[in-house]
Amino acid sequence: MPPVSDEQRWQAVRDRDPAFDGQFFYSVRTTGVYCRTVCPSRLAKRENVRFHITQNEPTLVERQSASVAQACRLIENAIELPTLDELANAVGLSRYHFHRVFKSHTGLTPKQYADAHRSKRVRDELLQTDTVTEAIYGAGFQSNGRFYASATEVLGMTPTKFRDGGDGLTIRFAFGTTSLGSILVASTDKGVCAIFIDDDRDALVRELQERFPDAELVGGDTEFEQIVAQVVAFVEEPQIGFTLPLDIRGTAFQQRVWQALREIPLGTTVTYTDIARKIGKPKAVRAVGAACGANHIGVLIPCHRVVGTNGKLTGYRWGVERKKELLRREKESHSE
Repeated sequence: MPPVSDEQRWQAVRDRDPAFDGQFFYSVRTTGVYCRTVCPSRLAKRENVRFHITQNEPTLVERQSASVAQACRLIENAIELPTLDELANAVGLSRYHFHRVFKSHTGLTPKQYADAHRSKRVRDELLQTDTVTEAIYGAGFQSNGRFYASATEVLGMTPTKFRDGGDGLTIRFAFGTTSLGSILVASTDKGVCAIFIDDDRDALVRELQERFPDAELVGGDTEFEQIVAQVVAFVEEPQIGFTLPLDIRGTAFQQRVWQALREIPLGTTVTYTDIARKIGKPKAVRAVGAACGANHIGVLIPCHRVVGTNGKLTGYRWGVERKKELLRREKESHSE
């Protein structure tokens, strides 16, 4: 006969009594672990233990996913971001375990997730409301000051420019010539925002226009040509490195992938799976590939250093032959 009370169930757990194996399970709220009565793990504190009569408990991954989904909904629906303790208590986990589980499932901390969600709400509100102030409060910010402190980082430009579809943003650009073909380098006042490679310069300009359809594109002056020269020099001799500031624009996920790409050592390659694991999203291999394909700052953000699982050179936005040559140069310069 199964225990008739929680006290008896607790005694069965303490005794690791095999007579009750399979008749009930218990969970530990501080670790998220579900166990049978004969589980050899260290005994948890009684106040953290819950009993479950059913034998059809969901898997650990399913339980964790449900907890994370619940926390995400709480974040998305909250006017003020709940504290870490509030979120952990809401899903029945300890603060530390909740933070670890949330990041392992989403690739982001709860705060990063909240920031990304609020950024999306800001973008949506700016496109739908009549004024920036309406958008700020509609997105959940409680003051103009808090929003403007992070507006450029969130939007990649000022709120007014974003409302205008980037209209008024000035981008300088110029061409360079490399052994890989013509190269177009473009920059905002924050840093290099695009590097494209193609033998057709008209195609390069069209690509820049498609990337920044509402920006004012102007030819670079003599000073800007120094920036182009640095890019060309790096393409030809990658061992010299580069110190140019970058203006990186993309989703939170893309930026995490691109940052991981920048951390790949010169002369080495990694797989898409390696990058997915590095950013904490091991199952997002295809999404990593898409982020590499969406990279607009060629060479300086080295998506060419990512290869297929079998080591073969997979597609490259500016041609597999160029990818092969870039890797050859980097390996050669690294060995020297």
